[in-house]
Amino acid sequence: MNLIPGSSALVWVSHHPITTELLDKAGPQLKIVATASAGYNHCNLKELKSRGIQLTNTPNVLSPAVAEIAITLMLGAARRFTENLAQVRSGEWEIGFDKVLGQDIRGSTVGIIGLGGIGQATVKRLAGFEVAKFLYTGHREKPEGKALNAEFVPLDTLLSQSDFIVLAVPLNDETKHMINKTTIAKMKKNAIVINIGRGELIDQEALYDALKNKDIYAAGLDVTTPEPLPKDHKLLTLLNVFVLPHIGSATVRTRTEMGELAANNVVNALTGKPLITPVTL
Repeated sequence: MNLIPGSSALVWVSHHPITTELLDKAGPQLKIVATASAGYNHCNLKELKSRGIQLTNTPNVLSPAVAEIAITLMLGAARRFTENLAQVRSGEWEIGFDKVLGQDIRGSTVGIIGLGGIGQATVKRLAGFEVAKFLYTGHREKPEGKALNAEFVPLDTLLSQSDFIVLAVPLNDETKHMINKTTIAKMKKNAIVINIGRGELIDQEALYDALKNKDIYAAGLDVTTPEPLPKDHKLLTLLNVFVLPHIGSATVRTRTEMGELAANNVVNALTGKPLITPVTL
């Protein structure tokens, strides 16, 4: 708020919302907001559009790093990392042939909700895990899906057949709380829900109940509501939840590429050149 008055551009490296008050403080010469993220649900799109301010994001460059975290969460949830790490910290290991057994990615059905850049990168990286079948759902069938040997199916089919359900969609009115009591009820008992999108894609109350009652097997979350998740949040009392602190794109290379892309979008906007990754408002 102190620095923005008179600025021609705003590079946003936060998931905090861009408020009307902040845009007022900037003044009428603000031409572009460049968010260093793939998602832009926090960017106050209606207000930017009404003021004629351009918006860019940083898709694609973060897909490989986020896909790596998706697989980390799959492994962490399936192999009971939360439970096993607690044993390491306590010094009390449950050692035995049938103790703390997890689930395999090998031979499983993996469902991707949203086969965009991150969803595709996740499927590519799972190629060596001997997954039996890839399913995906979205607004339409994609040629990339065929190339990845992924089958386009309705959401209900994906929910009922998948062993792993990976959320890789943007947050909007259509996708908010798409994982809820009704959709969870359609999942298999051994289903593992993975969220690398935004926390509000999931109704966390419904997820908590399902995990506590063992209606589904586990969840792996890189995003939550709110962030940070309070240390006394009831989700964190469950051993079948593996939570990371929103580190999907947090590598030196990826954050550097995101920063450079955001900066180059600003340079183009201020020198009259086409934007590299514009968001349609």
